[in-house]
Amino acid sequence: MADPVLQISGLSKTFGALKATDNVSLDLRPGEIHALIGPNGAGKTTLIQQIMGLVKPDAGSIRFLGRDVLPLRMAARARLGLGRTFQISSVVPEFSALRNVMLAVQARQGSSFRFFAPVLADRSLTEPAMAELERVGLAVRATVPAAELSHGERRQLEIAIALALGAKAFLLDEPMAGMGPEGSKALTALLATLKAEAPILLVEHDMDAVFALADRISVLVYGRIIATGSVADIRNDPAVRTAYLGAHA
Repeated sequence: MADPVLQISGLSKTFGALKATDNVSLDLRPGEIHALIGPNGAGKTTLIQQIMGLVKPDAGSIRFLGRDVLPLRMAARARLGLGRTFQISSVVPEFSALRNVMLAVQARQGSSFRFFAPVLADRSLTEPAMAELERVGLAVRATVPAAELSHGERRQLEIAIALALGAKAFLLDEPMAGMGPEGSKALTALLATLKAEAPILLVEHDMDAVFALADRISVLVYGRIIATGSVADIRNDPAVRTAYLGAHA
């Protein structure tokens, strides 16, 4: 079995009397989607924030591509290839979809940011940016300002930006939130193809999407992982059915 891309061991974080993360261990393997599910308040967002470097854990370890990343800030972890999309879109709203991705291409190339008109004629930026937009299905919307994109299209744009930055793994935080059935279906299809290039840790409440996409599922309840397994394992786990799945099972 290939070494995990991301390995979390014994992670714990307490806020006062609240144990938001309680000795959590999980991993993300090459070519898979590992879904993290659980009720509201289970600690999913806090766990993701620790992986990204926004919150410092009290105990435990986080290794990415075999490297201890706990000492690294969020930007340094992103430069290693840890890509994240957010519940609230983080694109530059007044820039076109193309220019948003071009900024990511510039950052990866290490070149200085250039905001003037000639930058749009720089093929070293436009061609790789358009290639990423094509991959996520947004090429036909390249000139549209991000503010005018639909919710689902902004999710696609965020993924294109992460790809342009050289993401080697994705942390996706509620990517289906606010989407209608068609948007969820399109994004589900995109993620199913994306995992072959960069494995995905998926935090998601849309259980139809989770069951369609996940190779493995971990269930987080009150800061603890109560089960990890295949879709069938999780569907049939009595503790999971009691704690979370209910009608979803």
